Amino acid sequence: MTRGFEIVSSYADEGLHLPYRTTKSAAGYDFESAVDFKVPSIWKMDFLKVLWAIRHQENVDDATLQKARKILKPFLIPTGIKAYMGDGEVLVLANRSSNPLKRSLVIPNGIGVIDADYYNNESNEGEIFMQVLNFGLTDAKVAKGDRIGQGIFMHYLTADNEQEPQQKRQGGFGSSGK
Repeated sequence: MTRGFEIVSSYADEGLHLPYRTTKSAAGYDFESAVDFKVPSIWKMDFLKVLWAIRHQENVDDATLQKARKILKPFLIPTGIKAYMGDGEVLVLANRSSNPLKRSLVIPNGIGVIDADYYNNESNEGEIFMQVLNFGLTDAKVAKGDRIGQGIFMHYLTADNEQEPQQKRQGGFGSSGK
């Protein structure tokens, strides 16, 4: 097996679907939500007050910055899915084109990167989560089985003069960096 998807053990009996391509020429595999999930609107969390404070203060205090970070912290929607792939490959997670239109959901950094060594890690078995922010005026309701993102397998290149990293992944989500 070269690349593909599996259901993580904690969702084995939950009736989840493996990611799938909807059309013959689709590059992306659609991921579904593993649970019912509510993504709060940033506007309901005093976002305008924080923006106003940042705009009108010469020196923004730490409390205001902390509040802004909390408001803009992405929510993680579980998929119950893990992906395996070969060396030199990556699974890139991207927003579905309908998410901003239908639900006002966006992936905050534009994409997500799932490395090959994320698969079956000790921390969370390699479960993939979709990071989202809701810029809509109301909370976004995501039902179990709703398509929430897509994944595209890709090859990547490394630099000629790279000193190859020796470190092995030690954990799950966000564990390969600070």
